[in-house]
Amino acid sequence: MATVIPEPSSSSRTLGPVADLEKHLPSDWWRTLFNSFYLKTDGDVIENDDNTFREIEMLINAVNLKPEDKVLDLCCGQGRHVLALQRRGYENVMGLDRSRYLIRVAKKRAQQLNLVVKFAEGDARRIRLPESSLDCVVLFGNSFGYFESQEDDLAVLNSILRVLKTEGHLVMDIVNGEWMREHFEPRSWEWIDETHFVCRERSLSNDKTRIISREVIVHAERGVIADQFYAERIYTFAEIKQILASLNFTDIILHGGLVADSTRNQDLGMMANRMFISAKAPYKAKTALSTAVKTKKSLLVLLGDPRQPDKIKRNGQFNAEDLHTIQCLKDALATLNYNVNYLDNHKKLIDTLRQNKPQFVLNFCDEGFNNDALLELHVPALLEMLNIPYSGAAPPCLALCYNKSAVRAVAQSMEIPVPLETYYDPSDQAATLPSIFPAILKPNLGDSSIGITQDAVVNNPRDLVNYLDRLKTLLPNTPILIQEYLSGAEYSVGIIGNPGHFTILPIMMVDYSHLPKNLPKILGYESKWLPDSAYWNNISYKAAELDVEAERLLSDYATMLFERLGCRDYARFDFRADEQGQLKLLEVNPNPGWCWDGKFNLMASFAGKSYSEMLHLIIEAALERTHNHKQKTLEEGEAA
Repeated sequence: MATVIPEPSSSSRTLGPVADLEKHLPSDWWRTLFNSFYLKTDGDVIENDDNTFREIEMLINAVNLKPEDKVLDLCCGQGRHVLALQRRGYENVMGLDRSRYLIRVAKKRAQQLNLVVKFAEGDARRIRLPESSLDCVVLFGNSFGYFESQEDDLAVLNSILRVLKTEGHLVMDIVNGEWMREHFEPRSWEWIDETHFVCRERSLSNDKTRIISREVIVHAERGVIADQFYAERIYTFAEIKQILASLNFTDIILHGGLVADSTRNQDLGMMANRMFISAKAPYKAKTALSTAVKTKKSLLVLLGDPRQPDKIKRNGQFNAEDLHTIQCLKDALATLNYNVNYLDNHKKLIDTLRQNKPQFVLNFCDEGFNNDALLELHVPALLEMLNIPYSGAAPPCLALCYNKSAVRAVAQSMEIPVPLETYYDPSDQAATLPSIFPAILKPNLGDSSIGITQDAVVNNPRDLVNYLDRLKTLLPNTPILIQEYLSGAEYSVGIIGNPGHFTILPIMMVDYSHLPKNLPKILGYESKWLPDSAYWNNISYKAAELDVEAERLLSDYATMLFERLGCRDYARFDFRADEQGQLKLLEVNPNPGWCWDGKFNLMASFAGKSYSEMLHLIIEAALERTHNHKQKTLEEGEAA
C-alpha cells in the first residue's frame, strides 16, 4: 500500500485570531520552518537570480575574494550562493545548513549542474570544521538572529571566529534593525502561485528586540495548509559592530544597504532593507606542531555475558550465530584507529571497572546486566557512578523507552500520530477490552520482541482473550498493550549523532511480499530468533521510496523524539502506516542493535557505509559528545 500524507483539516492547522504573536512562537521554530513551503512563500526573493548575482558581486568586491580561498556559506539554504560561486570558478566553497530539506535540494541542484560541491547539515553554533581552516565565512539572506537568546547569536559568531584564519573575513547580510522597527508591515497577503496565497502578521516582541511573524498559507480549494510562527532578532549597525568588536573582530565595515528584487513585487518582509557588513578575524598565534605520534583512543567494549543464560535468545542461551556476530564486531573494530579491549564477564564487571578504570566505554551490552533486559539501564548507571564516559543512552532514557506506553504518551503530546491503544494491567480485576479488530497484543515492558509472535495479531474477542492468557503466563505481572494492528508500509529511521549534528541514515522499508499470506505481517519474535521460521527466511529490507514530504515527516518525527526522550549518539525509530496511509509511531529504540546483519547497519549500507564505518560514526559521535560535556563542565567550573 502506498503511504500518503493526508491533508489535516483546517481546524488542526490554524489558530484563528491571535492577540499576542509572541506567546505562540516556538523557541525552536527554525527546526521545521525551512521546508518546501519556504521555497514557495519566499521564492520571489530567494530564488531570484538577480538578487543572487548582486549579493555575490558585493561579496567578491567587499573582501577581494580570490578563487583559491576556502569559503563556508553558513546557513546556505538551498545553496544558491555556493552554486553561483562555483560557476564563477570558486572551487573551495561549501554550504552548511540546519534544514535537511534545503540541503537535499542543494545537493540535487549541484548534481543537475554537474558541480562537485560539499553541502552538509549542521548547527551554526557548532561548526564542525578544523580551527583556523577558512578564509571566509558568509551569512547571507538574513540568516542571523533566529535563536531565542542573544547568547546563541554570540555562539554563532564564536563558532565562526574559531574556524577563520588570522584576518579571515566574516561577511554578513542582515536586516537593518533601525529601519525595520519603523517600517515593518503589520499585515499583508499575496498570491504566491495560481493556487496558494499567504497571509502575514508581524509585531515587535515585548522587549523590542525581535520581529515576530506569523504566516498562514492557504490553498485555494483545500483551505489553510500551514499556520506558522517565526522570529528574528534585529540589530542596528552600531549594535552589531559593538558585538563583533567585543569578540576582537577588526576592520568592521558597513558596505551599504541591500534591497531585494521580487518577481511578485509585493511584501518583501525582512528582506526589504538589509546591511552588508564585513569584518576580519583577529591575529591567531600559531601553535607549535607536535612531533609526538598521536596516541590511539582506548575503548573498552562492554558486551552481554555468553557464560550466563539469556532467556530471550533461542534455547535460552548464546548460540553460534551470536558468537559469530561478536566476532564480526571485533573484526570491524580492529580496522579502526582505536586500542580496543573487551569485557563480557558480568561476575567480574564491577570489580574490573573499579580497579582498571577505562578511558572510554563502548556500551554494547544491550542484553542488560547478567543478560537481564530489565537491567539494561543498570550498566550505564554503574558507569555514571564510577564517572566513566560511555556511548549511548543514559539510564533515564533507557528506562523511559523500555515503557512503550510512556513513549506513546510522549509522542502523543508532541502531536506525533500513534496507534489506538488499550492498556491492560493484570492486577486489575476488570478491564475494558477494545472492539477494534484486527488488534495486536504486546507486553508494555519488553525488548527484542519477546511475547510478540504470529498469534499476537488477533481478529476477534475470543482470540484476544486466549492470547492475553498466554502472555499472562509467559510474562506474569507485566502490563499488556492492545493496539490497533497497522497493516500499511513499515519504516525505520536511523539516527547517528546528537542534537545540532544529526546524520539521518536512508530510511528503510520492511518487505513482507514473500511472507506466506496466512501469516500476519509483523517483525515478531520468530523473525529475530528462530532461523527455521517462515519469518526468518521470507522477510527482507530495502531502501524506502518515499515522496519528499513523507521522508521529511518521518525524519522530523524521529529527530523530535530523539531530543525529547534524551537519546544519545544513535537510535532507531520504527513507524507503520494504517489502512489510510497515515504514518504512526511503533516504537523508539535507544541503543539499537549494533550487529552486522541488523537494521541499523543495513540502513548505513544504503548510504554506502561499511560496517566498520557505521561503528566509527557511533563512536565518534559519543566521543565528541562526552568531550563537549567535559569542556562545558570545565568552563562552568572556571566561571564559578
